[in-house]
Amino acid sequence: MSDAPRRKVLITDDNRLVADTLALILSQHGYETCVTYGGREAVERARRWSPDLFISDVSMPEVDGVHAAIEIRTMIPGCGVLLFSAEPDSAEVVRRARFSGHRFELLQKPFPPLELLRRIRRLQAA
Repeated sequence: MSDAPRRKVLITDDNRLVADTLALILSQHGYETCVTYGGREAVERARRWSPDLFISDVSMPEVDGVHAAIEIRTMIPGCGVLLFSAEPDSAEVVRRARFSGHRFELLQKPFPPLELLRRIRRLQAA
């Protein structure tokens, strides 16, 4: 077993089943995970926990995933961000964030776990 620290992944979705399932998949692949169920909670947890990667649904009440990602990246510039959504208009929201200088990956739901893991590895390599 490696002595290298496990990568910390903060997972956020207002759908608890989705968030908990993603955490289970990632923890089975060696990641240390923390789950929150809303954008505001994610920002507060990131402030205390300092994740290496933030994975979030785009569409959530109160604070959406894009705004939470912007706040988290402001606090933790090296934190990778992977957003996901089943909403077709989410690509436009992410595109506007990119136009404002924020670089986030977007993964369309539904996605197979292997695609999630591939995208995470690509973010880690960047």
